[in-house]
Amino acid sequence: MRASSTSCAARKPTNMAGAPSTGGRCGGSGRGVDVMSVHAQRRTSVRRAVEGCVADGACAEAVLVRLALHLPPTIEAAELAEVVLKVRPANTGDAERLRKVAGLLRHKPGVLATLRATGGAVRHERGNGETDIAVVRRLASSFDAAAAISTAASVQLGSLGDDERLTAMTDEIVEWLEAREFTGIQRDILDIGCGIGRFERALFNSFKRMVGIDISSRMISIASEQCAALGNVELRQTSGLDLADFDDDSFDCVLAVDSFPYLVLAGMAERLFDEIARVLKRPGRLALLNYSYRGSLSLDRADIGRLAQAHQLRVIIDGEKPFQSWDGDAFLLAG
Repeated sequence: MRASSTSCAARKPTNMAGAPSTGGRCGGSGRGVDVMSVHAQRRTSVRRAVEGCVADGACAEAVLVRLALHLPPTIEAAELAEVVLKVRPANTGDAERLRKVAGLLRHKPGVLATLRATGGAVRHERGNGETDIAVVRRLASSFDAAAAISTAASVQLGSLGDDERLTAMTDEIVEWLEAREFTGIQRDILDIGCGIGRFERALFNSFKRMVGIDISSRMISIASEQCAALGNVELRQTSGLDLADFDDDSFDCVLAVDSFPYLVLAGMAERLFDEIARVLKRPGRLALLNYSYRGSLSLDRADIGRLAQAHQLRVIIDGEKPFQSWDGDAFLLAG
């Protein structure tokens, strides 16, 4: 699953007031006051979560994804829409986005459950004693499960499970890539974490050959079906541990959209970066969209800067947010 960036100031579900206090009150009227107090606390917690999730100006769909992942499942769409409309916006932009979030919740109430189920299929924490290889294998199974819930949401939660929105989001990224001379009819491109092959389909007229790789067997199966008519596309399920299938200087460009956050989680990011540097031709380009989900752009910039320097790559774009439909951080490197 390639999630939307999920960092926001929302409280974790375990910190949300959702159960009656067990402190010393008793008696009919006292319990009524307690229940009302708990309800008020719950609404306050939800409101603060909404305020945190809209603070950085992310689009309404990204805000909805954040809320779905951070709020407990006891918060249903109708209640959340009501709270969203009561949040005091900081500016007219916030007001418009809040109205859109509420509208999505009211007109598509099932989207909250879809996002929770798809996002919940993938655990973003390491287990105690879990090895790097074990994390990669677990993620592969998790991506399989997410794709079975919602094909579109499994590769981009911000699509809200809608194929048309996923296409629009993909097209915006493609436009960004083409404007930065990432594509070309004589170029060979490697797509790391290709998912269901959405970039292979969107770019098929813009490269000589594109190889998409992914650790998810289900996603590769879907991609193979959807790209069956594209003679210049090759799809492979890989281990996620290296790029041993490819020779040195094999690709003019390497694309990694929302795949590195999982490599960071698995402790494999530096190893895969080394491999990318090995298979990338000079001159060549690496487009890395989202490096991690740590919630710290400064840490991501520091890591990428250090890795780029180690492999004589130049950072051309250093963590910008250029997309209207997605809250991802964009890095572009050249060698």
